[in-house]
Amino acid sequence: MATECNQKTFAFHGLGRRDIVARFDGGPITSDGGGLLLREAERLTGVIRQFAACFTDHRNPDLIEHTVVELIGQRVYGLALGYEDLNDHDELRHDPMLAVLVGKEDPTGDTRVCRRDRGKALAGKSTLNRLELTPARANAKSRYKKITVDREAVNAFFVDVFLQSFRRPPSRIVLDLDATDDPVHGHQLGRFFHGYYKNYCYLPLYIFCGEHLLCARLRPSDIDASTGSVKELDRIVYAIRAAWPAVRIVIRGDSGFCREPIMRWCEENKVDFVLGLAKNERLKGEIEPELMQAEEQFKETHQAARVFKDFHYRTLKSWSRTRRVVGKAEHLAKGANPRFVVTSLSAADYPAQILYEQEYCGRGDMENRIKEQQLYLFADRTSAATMRANQLRLWLSSVAYTLMLALRRLGLQETPMAQAQCDTIRLKLLKIGARIRVTVRKVWVSLTESCPYQRLFARVYAHLRRQQPIPLRC
Repeated sequence: MATECNQKTFAFHGLGRRDIVARFDGGPITSDGGGLLLREAERLTGVIRQFAACFTDHRNPDLIEHTVVELIGQRVYGLALGYEDLNDHDELRHDPMLAVLVGKEDPTGDTRVCRRDRGKALAGKSTLNRLELTPARANAKSRYKKITVDREAVNAFFVDVFLQSFRRPPSRIVLDLDATDDPVHGHQLGRFFHGYYKNYCYLPLYIFCGEHLLCARLRPSDIDASTGSVKELDRIVYAIRAAWPAVRIVIRGDSGFCREPIMRWCEENKVDFVLGLAKNERLKGEIEPELMQAEEQFKETHQAARVFKDFHYRTLKSWSRTRRVVGKAEHLAKGANPRFVVTSLSAADYPAQILYEQEYCGRGDMENRIKEQQLYLFADRTSAATMRANQLRLWLSSVAYTLMLALRRLGLQETPMAQAQCDTIRLKLLKIGARIRVTVRKVWVSLTESCPYQRLFARVYAHLRRQQPIPLRC
């Protein structure tokens, strides 16, 4: 059994003649003073409010102290500020800064109904856990778990936020599809061993448009990477075209999405595609002269050599028609490295080299966005027992990413951190020590004078304050 430590004073190695003594007696001080910038981004975009509108609260309003918006806000702000687990919130519920971000009118919690809750403005881990574990058919007669989520509304939410981020419709957009592994370490429902990733995992499907997240669908891993893609594309493209009828849409993905149903759906719905194509002996035979040419160039220059070939190709059984294929005949120090893509884009508008190097290879940025969400916003914390609860956790992480993206897009424009990743934004702009003092008329937040990014903070604040909130439907 762990020993309880009640030490109050900590004496450290001295500084010259001075002793160094530390105590936890500084008063209400937070390490997340910069979170106020996130609150401004929420004021402008309503990301959390729109997501909370996807839930139905069957609780008796006379018996609750934490609304759905506040519960969702607490989880999303917590993830954005680096707190990955529900357990963290048993201590965070004391933090007046997080209470300010959530919108608690009493950020100190001194007016809570129950005496034992006073001084804790926010919900604890158990209340937040009930939010995640509410079953689909819960209603007002359910005992504890009474907040249900509308999955279709959540699907529409991500597309709506994407559409709201544009002042005028773009002429062309590219939708990137990818699947990734989400390792699990227990006996969660839906876990399977995946041979490629060599572990037990989920296989979530992501769809991005540039930096914007449009879909984060949790799936078991005993399926093809493309499973469910047509259904997701159909609803996303329908919603986008309803708002932007003239926009040109291109689908992009690796060879895991080069499937006849996807390509046929694109052709039937006037959507272009650029998809990786798994190599085989027939394809390599098509570019054999180009491979020899690339090898000769490599021998002369000792530098990587690329030669491209444009041709038409059809599989023996799986494809319903002949399609344009671009082959990359590349020779590296390790030998030949042939690659292929299949596309509906015309050779006149997109020559072979431009199609491969600019159109197809641009999908690599999407992989960075997935890593950003998993590494820094904890999208892989899917440790609940059910798929439903883990899907909600993935959505919460996705909402945190969407809010951070709003801060980057609206506040960090024209600054050195305009392209910064979430962890860099958190470290330099959000993790700022501050002392909080609550009076009758004001909440005073005294940010540390030693913050090295004060000027950047001021610029971001100015960018956010000069903009008007978008009109919300919720």
